[in-house]
Amino acid sequence: MMRSLYVKFAAVTIGIMFLSGVVAFLISNTYYQHSLKPQNDEKNTKIALEMAAFIENNPEITMSDYLSNMADIGYQLYLVDNDGREQLFGAEFRENNLTDSDIQKVLDGEIFHGMVHFPRQTFVTGFFANELKNSIGVPVTYQNSDYALFIRPDIKLLFNEMHLLFGVLFALTIILSILFVLFSTNYLVKPISRLSTATKQLAKGKLQVNTLPTKRKDELGELSTSFSQMAKQIEKNDRLRKEFVSNISHDIQSPLSNIKGYTNLLNDKETSEEEKKQYTSIINEEISRLSIMTDQLLLLSSLDQDQHIVKKKRFNISSQLKDLLTSYHWLIQEKEIMLSYTLPDLEINADPSLLNTVWDNLLSNALKYNHPAGSIDIQLTYTEGHCSISFTDTGIGISKEETERIFDRFYRADASRTRSVKGTGLGLSIVATIVELHGGTISVQSDNMAGTTFIAKLPLRG
Repeated sequence: MMRSLYVKFAAVTIGIMFLSGVVAFLISNTYYQHSLKPQNDEKNTKIALEMAAFIENNPEITMSDYLSNMADIGYQLYLVDNDGREQLFGAEFRENNLTDSDIQKVLDGEIFHGMVHFPRQTFVTGFFANELKNSIGVPVTYQNSDYALFIRPDIKLLFNEMHLLFGVLFALTIILSILFVLFSTNYLVKPISRLSTATKQLAKGKLQVNTLPTKRKDELGELSTSFSQMAKQIEKNDRLRKEFVSNISHDIQSPLSNIKGYTNLLNDKETSEEEKKQYTSIINEEISRLSIMTDQLLLLSSLDQDQHIVKKKRFNISSQLKDLLTSYHWLIQEKEIMLSYTLPDLEINADPSLLNTVWDNLLSNALKYNHPAGSIDIQLTYTEGHCSISFTDTGIGISKEETERIFDRFYRADASRTRSVKGTGLGLSIVATIVELHGGTISVQSDNMAGTTFIAKLPLRG
C-alpha cells in the first residue's frame, strides 16, 4: 500500500509539473501573441527603416557591402529589385514563402509586417520560424532604382551558444525536478509507512511503538506524536484492563469463597445455633458486599457509556451536605469522630443524585480510613464561577506514589495498612467520573500516616 502511495504521490507531483508547464506555455503564448509579437514587429520595422534610410542617404556606399556587414552582425536579409533579381545576405531562409504580391506591395512603397501577421498556430515558437514570411519588408531606393528589402534577426547566429545552454538547463531542470520529487516523496511517505507498520503491530497486540518520527515539526510529526501517545494510552488501558479483570475476579471470588465456606459450616450438624447466627450474619455481609460492588459496576458502566445520564437542576448544595452528615450521625458518634464543617448557603446547577454519591463516597472513606477519635473537616467555598468542597480527615493517609493511582478502578492503598478495611476499590473512580462529567476536577493531598484531603471543584452553572 505504501509503495502504491509512493508511486501515486510521485506520479501526481510529476503530472502537476507537466500540467503546470503546459499551462505556463499557454499563458506565455497568449502574452507573446498579444504583446511581444507586436513589439517585436515594431522593433524590427524600425531597424529595417533605419537600414533603408541609411542606404538612401548614402548613395556613395556599395549597398551589397553594407548589407553583408549587417548580416555579419546578426541579420538575414533578402533583397529584390523591380526586375525580380534576388540577393541573399547572411544565412539562408528555411523557406522562401513570400508571394509576388507581397514583394510588389513593398516595391510600391508599403511596409510588409510579416512578423505580426505570422500564423498564430505556431504559438510562441513562431518567434524562431526562419521563414521569409516571418520578416519585415521595407522599400529602398538606391541609385535611382527601387528595391524591396526583407529582414529578420538571425536567431541561430544571435543565440548559437545560448540555445544550447538553454536546452541543457531545461533538460537538467526536468531531470532534477523528477529526482527531487522522488526523494521528497520518499521523505513524506516514509513516516506514513512507519505509521502503517506501527498500526499493524498495534492491531496484532504489540503495544510497544518506538520507531515513529515524533521529532518532526510538521503535521506528520504531530500525527506521529499523537499516535505514540495513543499507543501508550492503549498500553496503559490494557494494563488497567488486566488489573481490572484480576481485581474483580479476586473481589468476587473472595466473598463467594466465604459464602461457600460458611454455607458448608451451616450444614454441619455439630454447628451450634449461636454459630449459625454468626455464620449467617457473615454470609449476609458478603452478599451485601457483592451487591454494592455490582451496583457500583453498573453505575460506572452507565457513566462511561452515556453522557446524558447527568440530569442537572438547580439545588442547594449546602443543604445536601448537611442532610448527608445527618444520615451518618450515628456512625460518626460510634467512632467518636470530631466533625467540623463550614457550609455557607449556595445553589449550583448539577445532578443532585450523582453529587450525593460523590459526597457519600468521600465521607465514608474519611470515616473508614480514620483513626478512632480522629477528626473530619468539611469546607465549602466559592467564587463567582466555581465552588470547592474539601473533605479532610486525620486518618492513615496515602503515599505520594499511591495518590497518582488513587482514582483508578479497583485500586486500593497498600494492603498492609488497609487490610482491616473492606472495600470494592471503585468508589473514588466513580467520584472522579461524576466530577469530570460535571466539568469539574478532583484532587487529593495527603501525607503518609498524617491524614488526607480530597478537593472537588465544580462550576456553579454547569
